[in-house]
Amino acid sequence: MKQFALLFRRLEEAEGTNEKLEALVEYFKLAPEADIINAIAFLSGNRPRRRVRVTDMRSWGAEAAGIPLWLFEECYENTGDLAETIALLVRGGSDGNDESLTHWIDTVIHPLHGMEPDEQKGLLISSWQSLGRDECFVFNKLISGSFRVGISAKSVVNALSFATGIDAKILTHRLMGKWQPTVQYYRSLISPESTGIDISTPYPFALAHPLDQPVADVVQPGEWLAEWKYDGIRAQLIKREGEVFLWSRGEEIINDQFPEVVAAASALPDGTVLDGELLVLSGGKPRPFADMQKRVGRKKVSGKTMKDYPVSLIAFDILECGAKDLRNLSLRERRSKLEGVTDSLEGGNIILSPRVNFTSIEDLALAREGARDRSVEGLMLKRLDSSYPTGRKRGDWWKWKVDPLTVDAVLLYAQAGHGRRAGLYTDYTFALWDHGRLVPFAKAYSGLTDAEITEVDRFVKQSTLEKFGPVRSVTPKLVFELAFEGVQPSSRHKCGVAVRFPRIVRWRRDLSVKDADSLDDLKKIANTGTLQ
Repeated sequence: MKQFALLFRRLEEAEGTNEKLEALVEYFKLAPEADIINAIAFLSGNRPRRRVRVTDMRSWGAEAAGIPLWLFEECYENTGDLAETIALLVRGGSDGNDESLTHWIDTVIHPLHGMEPDEQKGLLISSWQSLGRDECFVFNKLISGSFRVGISAKSVVNALSFATGIDAKILTHRLMGKWQPTVQYYRSLISPESTGIDISTPYPFALAHPLDQPVADVVQPGEWLAEWKYDGIRAQLIKREGEVFLWSRGEEIINDQFPEVVAAASALPDGTVLDGELLVLSGGKPRPFADMQKRVGRKKVSGKTMKDYPVSLIAFDILECGAKDLRNLSLRERRSKLEGVTDSLEGGNIILSPRVNFTSIEDLALAREGARDRSVEGLMLKRLDSSYPTGRKRGDWWKWKVDPLTVDAVLLYAQAGHGRRAGLYTDYTFALWDHGRLVPFAKAYSGLTDAEITEVDRFVKQSTLEKFGPVRSVTPKLVFELAFEGVQPSSRHKCGVAVRFPRIVRWRRDLSVKDADSLDDLKKIANTGTLQ
């Protein structure tokens, strides 16, 4: 655990990618195999689920620290991080604990699940008292389900590649799908020999960069493919050895949520992998993402739900055909094979992504302007000579989305952030006018500079009206421009509407609270797509 806690600290304190890679490579070379594969799982986003209720951790932390709960809560509010609060207040072993990360996972973290609260309490307090401060902090992150660190899965793979000599692309593919963090799996992962991959294993998804330069500087008609940018669920549809697997980009098998797509895949040739977007369609037109959410997370979908919210896969790439990996072929060649595969399909649950034809940049821009009328987000632009990359490769694939919708809203509530933002009020709730009163409608926490965050934090602390646990209501005074991708009526929200991907664009210091937009303005956007 000492090694892993030291790695965590080095990653948190590193000033650049190279320092992080150096720390990871050193860890991968020195740590035991069992610890390495567990670390890979944690660092690449496979966080352990919460083992203990947070409210219990707070009361037990106060007891272990020998202080009243109210004082513990005051300390928690100031640090903004429960794991850190416990690590600072509970006196642990001065020299820490020499047991391995895997020992703690197998003998403490996993057994916590299913224990009675009294058993959990005893095990936690004894654990806190035996761990050094850094190990206690990381341990608490793991048991509370809040473990996260500023490192990308790609960097983890690159570091493992440096440490083992195995090509990063091979490692990325082997790490796709579901796997257990065992020593046996780790040895197969880093084996220089070609290892058998489970028939369900998807390929790493290719991702596009947002277009951040004039489109005319990038795209040449005849050399690029344009498609609609859909707002659905990215997925890979696999048929191998007579079995079908539908994978989300989050590496979850979602067969049960979309059985009509899985059934349609039975008509695909064996050894086929399609990349596409799952959408609820009505008359061939995408419906709002809110309708897709009616299908997400269900263990079983009723016939009525399938009828009311019919889903199709819009296929825009083919990664495997006849059990042959096609990713190194050009998009032009892959598109031809994809057209051949989808031409023979019936039923409408697997559909070829249509081309957006253009002969000039003006045609392309005009198509993008009409994207919202088609209920799509904009355009995807792909170079026809490009291969299918792993992750984001700048220059070959671009997403050219329509400009976001915006409103001017009032800051009404604030909550302290976590990690590096602990102690600063960085999570905000915004409101719009509705018949003379301010009504909350969206939360956002990104878009401000560090200097602006510090200034807003000072305002929150000086202008607090009430406290609701970690949340503070503030004097309505600050106005911000919020951007979002779409807005839909919603019975789940008290304001009656829900916005998609809200974020802060700028601080409107030139506006007073009375100049903020209204809920009616937002509803007009929902109806017309523009604020009139």
